[in-house]
Amino acid sequence: MKDLYDDSYFMRRAIEEAKIAFQKDEVPVGAVIVSNNQIIARAHNLTETLNDVTAHAEMQAITSAANYIGGKYLKDCTLYVTLEPCQMCAGALYWSQISKIVIGASDIHRGFRTMKTKIHPKTKIIDGLLSNESKELIDDFFKKKRGLQ
Repeated sequence: MKDLYDDSYFMRRAIEEAKIAFQKDEVPVGAVIVSNNQIIARAHNLTETLNDVTAHAEMQAITSAANYIGGKYLKDCTLYVTLEPCQMCAGALYWSQISKIVIGASDIHRGFRTMKTKIHPKTKIIDGLLSNESKELIDDFFKKKRGLQ
């Protein structure tokens, strides 16, 4: 029997968050943080809404999860994020000591790997889960912004 709460299940919840961002005219990136098969934080980009360049989905999720658990370290937690984190978010994830990061679409322009930013050495990374769905949201958003849709 397939586990109902697998990585795909939680990535779909992150995609739901990205769709909320899209509806708010934010770059559609969504994130959830999970501990013991329970979502403890949900977030999406809020940079336009808050007029804050640091209000990325990952940053919002890290803060929410830390508040939920009552501590700054996210050991035994997993971040599901629809787009590869930037170097700012990767730095915050490094310091949070999160155990696992599951990434939807790669960001070849501003992703942490392109910028050569390190993730905590104990953090496991899974790449490309539901990448087509994640990439399609980003592509549709920028086509709309450029008047191509």
